[in-house]
Amino acid sequence: MFSKIYKTAFAPIEKPMMVWDGECGFCKYWITHWNSKTDDRLDYFTFQEVASQYPDIPLQEFRKASRLIETDGRIYSGPDSAFRSFSYFNPKTLVWHRWYNSYKWFTFICDHGYNFIATHRPFMFNLTILFFGKDPKSVKPYWAIIILLLIAGYYTVAVYL
Repeated sequence: MFSKIYKTAFAPIEKPMMVWDGECGFCKYWITHWNSKTDDRLDYFTFQEVASQYPDIPLQEFRKASRLIETDGRIYSGPDSAFRSFSYFNPKTLVWHRWYNSYKWFTFICDHGYNFIATHRPFMFNLTILFFGKDPKSVKPYWAIIILLLIAGYYTVAVYL
């Protein structure tokens, strides 16, 4: 499980920075999608590029989870980094970050779900492509079609067998 790190003494100067694993296809897909939603309000760097600038964040922790580092030094880790980044989207989305910080059950589910995804990245990347398409700048709701096909298949089997 990733560790939550709350503050760094080496805050970015100009704008907040999302730090992610540049060797992860799943991560790259979603970072590309987020970048298309945040315009120029966030900087995106791989931990491979910037970890040396943050000696107070262990390299092992950068490997385990994404980090959103604010200009005041606050750090959001794992799913909270994703939810916090939504506040930089156009339009802004705050509900997920608020839920993450307000409901322990939601935090628990998100942290464990994030950890599952992080330990199964290649499989989750394949599911992402299947459910959302190959272009992260224009995600498609293929998951809805898949669910409808599964329901139709179940219905067909239940009625005719």
